Amino acid sequence: MTTYSAEIELAIADVRADVARLHGELVRYGLVVWTGGNVSGRVPGADLFVIKPSGVSYDDLAPENMILCDLDGNVVPGSAGSERSPSSDTAAHAYVYRHMPEVGGVVHTHSTFAVAWAARGEEIPCVITAMADEFGGPIPIGPFAIIGDDSIGRGIVQTLRGHRSRAVLMQNHGPFTIGVNAKDAVKAAVMVEDVARTVHHAREAGPLIPIPQESIDRLYDRYQNVYGQNVDARR
Repeated sequence: MTTYSAEIELAIADVRADVARLHGELVRYGLVVWTGGNVSGRVPGADLFVIKPSGVSYDDLAPENMILCDLDGNVVPGSAGSERSPSSDTAAHAYVYRHMPEVGGVVHTHSTFAVAWAARGEEIPCVITAMADEFGGPIPIGPFAIIGDDSIGRGIVQTLRGHRSRAVLMQNHGPFTIGVNAKDAVKAAVMVEDVARTVHHAREAGPLIPIPQESIDRLYDRYQNVYGQNVDARR
């Protein structure tokens, strides 16, 4: 059984509680059905992250049955919940954490409108100010990848590295979001579905009006660095 310092054990407990609680937000905002979707959070100060178990009802999720993994996606032996299998997307989350050290949270959902854009292999264009604020431009499409290994993680990193968006629509699959922590990544997941729905309806009604890049840049800078001290609010 692996042992950690008291400080790391406390950090693990905090992330377990956050990740368990935040799955309820996916249900609250209608982003998941049955046991699909997942939230993970990096443990500050350690090469570890916490993710949900595979196939467990959202009603039954609790801090003690969250799964503690190392950054290779291996379950930490003897840790609480280690008798269960981790989410089928664990390898993808692990790849993101290994290759994007600034990321503290990863979320995957099958939210309806975002998945519809992914099924078309089409990015969501930046035509509303909320998108400019939150994502700094369009929400990009990532490559098609099969679940089960780190292929999805590679696609996420390949698409988002150097991109202002904190969301990617993996082709034929659905949205993955990143954040400074798990709560921030959940917020991005909520916002992805909101803008995916709005832009879909707008396009059904008529031609979309693009926002000039200069205005997108100004909106993004204001929201991220001025409005409501947004960066601190994520923590």
